[in-house]
Amino acid sequence: MITAVHNLIYSDDPEATRAFLRDVLGWPFVEDPGSVPSWLIFRTGPSETGVHPTSGDGGESGEAYTMDKHHEVTLLCDDIETTVAELRTKGAEFSDTVTDMGFGLGIYLVLPGAGQILLYEPRHPTAYGLSPAATATFDMGAPASPVDHALRFAADLEDQGSIRKAAISE
Repeated sequence: MITAVHNLIYSDDPEATRAFLRDVLGWPFVEDPGSVPSWLIFRTGPSETGVHPTSGDGGESGEAYTMDKHHEVTLLCDDIETTVAELRTKGAEFSDTVTDMGFGLGIYLVLPGAGQILLYEPRHPTAYGLSPAATATFDMGAPASPVDHALRFAADLEDQGSIRKAAISE
């Protein structure tokens, strides 16, 4: 059974990248005692995975696109302006300004030794808060019908909205 997703960041300066993740982003970590030099493995928190096409007609923009098959790591936040300001006070650098990317407000965070990583405030529904019941099987392990799955997904999205509304009103 799959228990987690393990992301990999390849860096020309792994020590600087690890220090940034530890000291600036504040991610907790474990250390692999068998590695030399010290190899830190970071807890990244909730995650989700989206599958994007490598080509398309551009949808509303009408601009066709094609790209190579690849994998990408992005960071999500709930308030882009506040998050950028907090990270800047810790020494983080950004390659540009916050931009409306359609799917959310985003900016590229400079990751020492490892290029850039997208930080964005999503405008789309997120999956990282879904309950385990939202997966493809339900009671007694029977496969979910598309209707059951859609209803559970909608209920989870409604729960997320309620949680966000409660947080905003506090």
